[in-house]
Amino acid sequence: MSTDAERTSPHLPTTRPAAPWARTAAGANLLGGDGGLGITIFEEVTALAQKHAAINLGQGFPDEDGPREILDAARSAIADGANQYAPGQGLAVLRDAIAAHQERFYGLTVDPRTEVIVSTGATESIAAAILAFAGPGDEVLTFEPFYDSYGAVIGLSGATHTTAPLLAPDFQPDAASLAAAFTDRTRIVVVNNPHNPTGSVFRREALETIVRLAERHGAIIVTDEVYEHLRFGPEHIPIATLPGAASRTLTISSAGKTFSVTGWKVGWLSGPAELVAQVRTVKTFLTYTSGTPFQSAVALGLGLPDEFFGSVAATLRRKRDLLGEGLRAAGFEVFEPEGTFFTTVDASPLGIDDATALARRLPSLIGVAAIPVAMFCHEDGAARTRSLLRFAFCKRFDVIEEGARRLATLRDRV
Repeated sequence: MSTDAERTSPHLPTTRPAAPWARTAAGANLLGGDGGLGITIFEEVTALAQKHAAINLGQGFPDEDGPREILDAARSAIADGANQYAPGQGLAVLRDAIAAHQERFYGLTVDPRTEVIVSTGATESIAAAILAFAGPGDEVLTFEPFYDSYGAVIGLSGATHTTAPLLAPDFQPDAASLAAAFTDRTRIVVVNNPHNPTGSVFRREALETIVRLAERHGAIIVTDEVYEHLRFGPEHIPIATLPGAASRTLTISSAGKTFSVTGWKVGWLSGPAELVAQVRTVKTFLTYTSGTPFQSAVALGLGLPDEFFGSVAATLRRKRDLLGEGLRAAGFEVFEPEGTFFTTVDASPLGIDDATALARRLPSLIGVAAIPVAMFCHEDGAARTRSLLRFAFCKRFDVIEEGARRLATLRDRV
């Protein structure tokens, strides 16, 4: 039995370290000042949109199904009995299709046997990669604003989350800021390109800077390229294609955005065999495998003609432009996106510097919902992006048209 002296010994910790769930919540900006759990801004805005029958342009998922060919392929796979576990690495037919896709679009040669794994969406690949290589004492660098799951998983890993800012109007990485953000403790740099939430597509010079700094500091590059085919002009350059990058880069993408099947949760990761094997060790004990009938359907999708991929981007461009008209009519400064589903705007021209408060008002004010960019930032970044909002345009044309009409009334209501 412990004595009172032993229980109060100065050599014993007086406080417990934060639990994994608390680190995760803090990383995703979900931990309140009192240590209690909050709800995400997505949940809050969605609830407000439902309450006021508002058009929800906050959440980034399509409201139309993907190509008939791949939907039919999934149905056929289910009917044919592909309903049990796929191999942990993923079905061979999909790994072959991923390798063929990388060669076809980017000239990247990857071995589908040892350099590709299939995951439960890109989110799992990102989580497995961070958890495989980063822990207490390490730093994981992202750009800011950042997709909230990055912060959550970095928090869970116990590593320190550091950031480099992306600034309006072009939201391109700044070489000096990026160099200042790297340290010899930087274990991973996460590169989301095309970038959510800003809609920017990173230029070659910026990507070369990332590679050079990663080499200098011995960091692994983890790329999130889920919007690779959703671009409106600029070329998408996978970092793995740049000199010096292939040996330290894990490239991640998914089927959800390109094929409008976000609910299927089929993603993948490719890179050097040794790194891929190490990530697979973690991924195996997260989900092991998932989505067996969807994997073969996605393989079919990756082999669709070039015309399909071009048409997806062209359709999305028209939706971007339609929403942009409504946003400009509303009085926002609009930062026209070069890729993704999202348009970022500044509310300052309306005399509004608190976009979070505006996001909470919009559903009742004009019947439209959006997400404040500050929610994708740490405290300093939140102050810097305080007046910015993100709108999603991955909706049906009639929904975008009505949303644009409602937005055009905002100037007279604030």
